[in-house]
Amino acid sequence: MISWRPSAITRQRAINGALIALAATDSTVSTLYSRTYFPDLELPVLPGFLLAGLAIIGLFFRERAPYTAFALTIAASAVTTGMLASQVGLFTVAQRRPTPRALIVCGATAFACYAAPWAKPYSALSITWAGLYGVTFAVAPILLGLLIRARTDLSGKLAEIERVRRHEEQLLIERALARQRADLAREMHDVVSHQVSLIAVQAGALQVTARDPAIAQTASTIRALSVQTLDELRQMVGVLRAAGSNHADVASPPGIEDIAQLVATSGVRAVISTRSDGAIAPSPAVQQAVYRAVQEGLTNITKHAPGATAKVELEIDRRHVTLTLTNSRPDRPPNQLPGAQHGLLGLRERAELLGGTLRARPLSDGGYELTLTLPAQGGAV
Repeated sequence: MISWRPSAITRQRAINGALIALAATDSTVSTLYSRTYFPDLELPVLPGFLLAGLAIIGLFFRERAPYTAFALTIAASAVTTGMLASQVGLFTVAQRRPTPRALIVCGATAFACYAAPWAKPYSALSITWAGLYGVTFAVAPILLGLLIRARTDLSGKLAEIERVRRHEEQLLIERALARQRADLAREMHDVVSHQVSLIAVQAGALQVTARDPAIAQTASTIRALSVQTLDELRQMVGVLRAAGSNHADVASPPGIEDIAQLVATSGVRAVISTRSDGAIAPSPAVQQAVYRAVQEGLTNITKHAPGATAKVELEIDRRHVTLTLTNSRPDRPPNQLPGAQHGLLGLRERAELLGGTLRARPLSDGGYELTLTLPAQGGAV
């Protein structure tokens, strides 16, 4: 079941239409029967209709020109005794332009028009009644208009207070997140960087002292990977510390052009092939995702398929970037290294955020295939 609720503009238009219709009815009836109720006033009928028509026209523009609308409606009330149109005009003055001078002048004019028909035969009772009548119907629209204006102003101030409160809450959240990122960056720098630095130092020492060329080459690879890891870790720490700052000066993230160096230092025998139609370069976020996918794939080959050869195929066109990383069957048992598939899970989440897909599956020949497909400009702002 579909429910319909009118908007504030629709409700306001409906109210304005109803007020104008009632005012038109009141002016017409008052013009026709003013002589019946007030025979001593000798009110003219034709001028009454003309002024009543002008008063109704003025009500259509009362929000833009409240003083003009009130002048037209009070003139009609003076010759027709109809009050509703002029009361709407007086209410609009109080709501839109409530200056003290305007309220006094308009209120006094309305009082005179409302009280005059009831003052005859100018006895004490009739004058008292006319005064009470005029005050009641002249003051009530002014008070109502001031009340509505005060309510509108209060609603606006409350909305502004709520907006400021939400902004302050957002600032507090951002500050808390910034503190957490700073703490995380400090821990990463103090703990992880220290351990990786020790690995690099030990590998360098082993490279120098090893007599077996194979061991020296392995130590060299370990040292190169450790140094590269330290560089990337420093970049990550810089990103965490600079997050939320407008003055961040952080090295650009690795991209497709860095894949060759990554493969060369990985210790995996791999062949790289790239096909591109010469289109615009993929966005930095996509290039970084491709780089991380190759990095994760090479790491998994080292851990789970030692001795295997790999093939890195990259296809780039105007719409998509497709990475296919395959490895052959390992030539010796895998290394017993801890793993929880968090790397592939993170790659899949990164691909989904960029609007792409990641597929990882074993091959029938004992190898493994990793396929990443991303929109070329995914993540571009």
